[in-house]
Amino acid sequence: MTIENVKRRVVSVDIRVDETTVAIVDVRGNIISKSSFPTGVSSNVGDYVAMLSNKIVELVEANGGYESIRSVGVCCKSSNYLTGCIENAANLPWKGNIPLTAMLRDRLGMAVSLGNNAHARALGEKAYGVAHGMNNFILITLGGGMGSCIYSNGLVHLGFNGFAGEIGHTLAKAGGRQCGCGNNGCLETYTSDKGIVLTAHEVLSEIREPSPLRQVENLTPAIIATFCERGDALATEIMRRTGHILGIGLANYASVVNPEAIIFTGRISRLGSCLLDPAYESFNEHVFHNAEGKIKFLLSDFDDSEANLLGASVLAWTVKEYSLFR
Repeated sequence: MTIENVKRRVVSVDIRVDETTVAIVDVRGNIISKSSFPTGVSSNVGDYVAMLSNKIVELVEANGGYESIRSVGVCCKSSNYLTGCIENAANLPWKGNIPLTAMLRDRLGMAVSLGNNAHARALGEKAYGVAHGMNNFILITLGGGMGSCIYSNGLVHLGFNGFAGEIGHTLAKAGGRQCGCGNNGCLETYTSDKGIVLTAHEVLSEIREPSPLRQVENLTPAIIATFCERGDALATEIMRRTGHILGIGLANYASVVNPEAIIFTGRISRLGSCLLDPAYESFNEHVFHNAEGKIKFLLSDFDDSEANLLGASVLAWTVKEYSLFR
């Protein structure tokens, strides 16, 4: 009988607009080692992939070599798990469809899996986080935009061509704010960083009463939430309006999907009860009555620096193993 060596580590890659992080993660979700470099190192995607491959090789060789590495998982916005491509990313240096999975596999000689942020984070929550043991939940990312992933009957629901879960681009207000996708009134134009700041300026122009917010030169959601916690009426109204429209959007979503829980991640989710309390109230006011009060709102335990890496590690474990290094 021949006993095969089971590889107990994977490589995780988190590609963000400003920075790319490479990590080695073990089977229990422990981040063994990591390193980073600027994503905008080159506007030529071939040069970028060469740099990324070199960073992966350096990290692997410094941490025990290829004998323990099973595969590579990559988390990046605008990525399609089904095609293995980054597709028409608005904020990355490379345009069009980038076959990143194939490019990395050819350079590294290992299996590679690619997914977007919400997909990866949902996998991470299921494996290591607050969704452990759940088979039906929705993960919501709130930050520069708004994304989601549907976990249904124990499986991620990707849809026909990999773009299921684009909750941020559902209609929240007819004829509403212009969205970067080209439509008007998308939900994320009210729930993202920029959306909350726009709501703040609307409230400050509509309601003339004094507020310390008027003395802040560069408003951010975090500053608004701080004044909300201190009891400022206008900050509270800004968060109420944001939570109200967020709750309606999630109620429509949950009425269709019927999840056990909605899990929030991303920096906007860290604004706390000032946002999530009015969102939960609005949610239960508008959700299908048989689901009212039965769907939990949960906050991810992971910070942003580890959530994508852990999710990418699960992507790596799910891809069929292939390696030239055996």
